[in-house]
Amino acid sequence: RAPSPSMKKRKVSLIFDHMEPDEMAEHLSYLEFKNFCSISFLDYRSYVVQGSVRENPALERSVMMCNGVSQWVQLMILSRHTAQQRAQVFTKFIHVAQKLRALQNFNTLMAVTGGLCHSSISRLKDTFNLLPPDITKALSELTELLSSHSNYINYRRVYNECGGFKVPILGVHLKDLISLNEALPDYISEDKINLSKLQHLYSNISDLLAIHSCTPPFEANKDLLHLLTLSLDLYYTEDEIYELSYTKEPKNPKIQSFMHPLLLSLTVQPAAQDKPPVVAEWGSGVTPRHDPDTISKHVNQMVDSIMKNYDQSQDGYISLQDFEEIAANFPFSFCIRKTDRDGQISREEITSYFIRGMSICAKLGYNFNDAHNFHETTYKRPTFCYTCGGFLWGVIKQGYHCKGKRIIHIPLSACNRSVVHKFHPCLFLRLWDKLSQALPRPGGNGMLEETEKHIRLLPMHPCI
Repeated sequence: RAPSPSMKKRKVSLIFDHMEPDEMAEHLSYLEFKNFCSISFLDYRSYVVQGSVRENPALERSVMMCNGVSQWVQLMILSRHTAQQRAQVFTKFIHVAQKLRALQNFNTLMAVTGGLCHSSISRLKDTFNLLPPDITKALSELTELLSSHSNYINYRRVYNECGGFKVPILGVHLKDLISLNEALPDYISEDKINLSKLQHLYSNISDLLAIHSCTPPFEANKDLLHLLTLSLDLYYTEDEIYELSYTKEPKNPKIQSFMHPLLLSLTVQPAAQDKPPVVAEWGSGVTPRHDPDTISKHVNQMVDSIMKNYDQSQDGYISLQDFEEIAANFPFSFCIRKTDRDGQISREEITSYFIRGMSICAKLGYNFNDAHNFHETTYKRPTFCYTCGGFLWGVIKQGYHCKGKRIIHIPLSACNRSVVHKFHPCLFLRLWDKLSQALPRPGGNGMLEETEKHIRLLPMHPCI
């Protein structure tokens, strides 16, 4: 979509489709380098002794960013509805990766390439068939550069030739420290410390610390940093991402083309066990642990940036169109309740939207029950649907009520509003009711519980 006329008045665009790959790579590099520079000598020493990044905040932050970038790449591709759109996003991230290579930021390059090579993306045949030859060639070159073959021989050769600003693949160099620590004994004899081992460890760590003094060859915009920081805060399991991949391109499209995405989850295959060509194994098992204060801080920073760049009239509102385009930076979608101004949304409503989305997705992934607790209800008084505003007709007015949030939804057949992705909470409820009645219950709720587990992993779109 072409930028709106008001774009010219803004200092920066916070819309993913408007961001240039170079701009995105530079801001990701800024965040990466900031994390890298926070790692001290004692942090490296702790890792060598403990063999783990746990209870090491600086290294944990680096791991979480690496994992966050990789997941963000996957989810931004999977958030697009058509193969053509997914191919365009894939192409954009290839250009981002090429710029990261030029900036000598190998750690973020590893994360982006790992996301592009992940099995949830590489299985998208319809998407890959639309990629230009030069893009597939570029991907092949990047994976060859970052391959773990012969202990990352290609990466090590290129990295050693680099001068000036650079960000190493931290996992590779941490692995070197562990290998060195395990290969050499602490003592030469009972009373003689192995000084050669200490010297080698100190030398390797000093080389990493020396990079802190480098100056990045670019400047960063604080508003874009706020946007990316919040975008990378999300966390999803491998199964969640893989199942989302299957809803986009089913394994048997001829058979499943008529099925609703909700039903597709019931036929999803288990997540692939084979690892992508690029994997940061040293960071496995580390998941974000965001507290409400951190989420609130990041959300408020980003909302300030949004209002600064998009609230041209300075009245505390921006257009719904601008908001929807900004929200597309995040791989979750929530339907918006009716705003107090037609075609506009307020600062408070934007803040509420992202606080709600981040609270659900950053901690628990997609989980419908964390959004609402609906129960079928009969209403005795005139009642309106929270989603579409429709009136509940009939002598017996039946709908769904969320306990604790006083939210009402009328049956799907009567709802006259097309919600994001054409999802209405009542569709889920009606489907769930039918599945509950139809599925057998061997030994209790075994199969039903398995189905419920799958259905809760879907990319739901709860109202806020």
